Amino acid sequence: MDSGVKGRIERLVGERPVVLFMKGTRGNPACGFSARAVQILDSLIADYATVDVLADPELREGIKVYSSWPTIPQLYINGEFIGGSDIMAALYESGGLEEKLGPLAALAAPPPPRITLSPLAVKELTAALEEPGEAVRLDINARFIHDLAIGVPDPRDVIVEVSGVRIAMNRATAARADGLSIDLLQTPEGPAFKIDNPNEPPRVKRMNVHDLKQRLEGPDRPLLIDVRTPEERAIASIEGSRAFDDALLRELESEAKDRPIVVLCHHGSRSQRAAEQLVAEGFRQVYNLVGGIDAWSVEVDPSVPRY
Repeated sequence: MDSGVKGRIERLVGERPVVLFMKGTRGNPACGFSARAVQILDSLIADYATVDVLADPELREGIKVYSSWPTIPQLYINGEFIGGSDIMAALYESGGLEEKLGPLAALAAPPPPRITLSPLAVKELTAALEEPGEAVRLDINARFIHDLAIGVPDPRDVIVEVSGVRIAMNRATAARADGLSIDLLQTPEGPAFKIDNPNEPPRVKRMNVHDLKQRLEGPDRPLLIDVRTPEERAIASIEGSRAFDDALLRELESEAKDRPIVVLCHHGSRSQRAAEQLVAEGFRQVYNLVGGIDAWSVEVDPSVPRY
């Protein structure tokens, strides 16, 4: 093995107590075996490192040589190679994986989170619990995508009882759930649960062109940023929009982080990337204009040229 690749692997294995080499990321596994490995670890420990081998072909092949193991994912605990997803699953069922983690698993167990259910949510969830021993299963992955299901809790689950409803979750979910509230809303498609989680990091929101028109005409006018090229802006633009240039970037450095910002491009792809950059810089109310200026031309203002 190349000594540079070996040195990188040794550093990665030694930097954190628990390291999972996988395809994809913890929040977005790229294969079923990696997804299973993440699911197992999430049930036992809240904090661990992952390394995406798909992002580095040298690392992907090098880790197989380093461990003398031909497949991905691969788990290391305190520098010791444990195995792939099948071995992880077998150790998990026998309790051996929790023993390998030792105090790491014990320290990872968070206190039971505070969860609030509205009366309508309590009624709906209680009706769904049909069999003895069942509980509402709450899952929150690393991307803060929430999921509710009904099932029998795992013995390792964190369980809280709210208004007579038992809610079961793995340790990683429990660490992300404190302060969470669940309500039941009536939608055109039928009843749906609405989950509010104060721990969820800011993310890019979506705004359609009709909502933008109302916002531009109201008192709470957002900053409208156009990330298209100067040539495109010369063809068509929305009145009041600002170019995403150096002058605006300097101005944004002194802007309040809660100012509403709407980002637009031709159809919505470039603006999504720019909006994500603004969120990463700390802005909390960032919207991507769905359909871009083309949708504005079609649905709001036909006088704006299409191209």
